Formats: sequence, structure tokens, C-alpha cells
Amino acid sequence: MCGPGPATDSVCTMSDAVQPTAAEVRAAAEAVKTALDRHLAAVERRSGEDDPAVYEAFNELAAAAEVYDELLYDRYDEVTPFEIPGAEDAPPYTGPEEPNALSVLIRRDYAVVEPQRLLAQAQRVEAADEGLGTEASGTVHGALEVLFGEFEPDEIASRHKEFGLEEGDSTLWVTAADEPAEPGEWLETPFEQVDVERVVCRFDVSAVFDDDDDDLDDADTDEADVEGEDLEPLDVDRR
Repeated sequence: MCGPGPATDSVCTMSDAVQPTAAEVRAAAEAVKTALDRHLAAVERRSGEDDPAVYEAFNELAAAAEVYDELLYDRYDEVTPFEIPGAEDAPPYTGPEEPNALSVLIRRDYAVVEPQRLLAQAQRVEAADEGLGTEASGTVHGALEVLFGEFEPDEIASRHKEFGLEEGDSTLWVTAADEPAEPGEWLETPFEQVDVERVVCRFDVSAVFDDDDDDLDDADTDEADVEGEDLEPLDVDRR
């Protein structure tokens, strides 16, 4: 068996895991062929652009291909030349084609790297506004309440360093609805009714993407350096 040991990450080596048989790999390949046929048949019979049968067949094909890819690697240390996103990675859109209402969901993460700067900014806001309590900015919690009550989230995002914050990941989702929500309908649980299959579009910002770009830039630079190197002359006597 394989799994996490005491105070360690999960480790699973080929000797620990049961290697799949050749017959299991062959069966997985046949399952991919069957899923391909079903997907093509669903596409040929589709009733429109958002035919649920096509999405279902697509997800079945993705699942079958993923199983085959894993078994192929475990058995033969080989992989398939194509990638199909799984259903959990990109759920199909099932919302209305012409939504009557939209919800915009935003998440921005910050690290409090300079608490004293955060407190000082909140105290400045309090000093300029006589209506605020003099003790509100005495704690980090209170300072956050003062600043986010005074400034729009977009302004805090653009000036986060001034407030002693460091940006983390952020995301924005636009989701479709059949009808606008009633006033106060979702205020008690605003983030628990998100249907990922009604996401029209999303925009993600993360340092992970910057790292990927840096890796690509480094690879391009290395390749350019190799191509630009002058070849040393061969030390050969010509007679």
C-alpha cells in the first residue's frame, strides 16, 4: 500500500503500487474507442449548440482517456500525445443562452505584511472622519473594517502596498441567472449558491501563471544562446 507516512507527504512508488496488467491497459484502450464512437454519434445527432448529450459524451470520453493514460504510464511508462480536459476541470455551461440576470463573483487574497502601515492608514481615515469611533483602528480587524468601509475594493487592489498588503491570487466569475434575485434573497449565504455550470466567463490572476511564463522565457533564452554561440574552429591540419 502507499500513502502518507508520519509527518510526510504521500509517496507512492512503482514497487509500492500494483502495476496494471497488459489486459487492463488493452481494456482501457477499448473503452476509449467506445467513448470516441459515442461522442461522434452524439455530435452527429445533436439538437443544438448546447446539446446535453454531447456534453455527457464528451465527459465520458475525457474520463476514459484519463484512465487509459494513467494505466499506459503505469504499465509501459508511456503517455498519450493528446490532452482532454476532464469534466471537473471545465464543467460544461448549462445556463441560459440569453441570461436575464448576471452575478459577478470576485475573490482577492492578500497577505498582511506590514500591520503597522495598515493601522496607520486606518488611523488617518479616522482622523479625517469625525463620525468614526476613535478605537476602531486599534486592531488589525478594526483597521480592515475601516479601510474596506472607506475605499472601494478596486482602489484597495490598486493601492495595496500603501495599506501594508501583498497581493495573492484573485479571480472574477461572471455567472448567468434566469431571473434577478429578490432583494435580500441571498444575503445570508452569498457564496454558497454558485453553480459552476452557469459560469459565462472567468478571469484568474496568480503568480503560478507568471512562473510558467518565466519558465518559457528562460527556455527561449537558453535556446537563443545556443543558436547564437560561435562555433570554435576545428583544430585540423590541412595538408
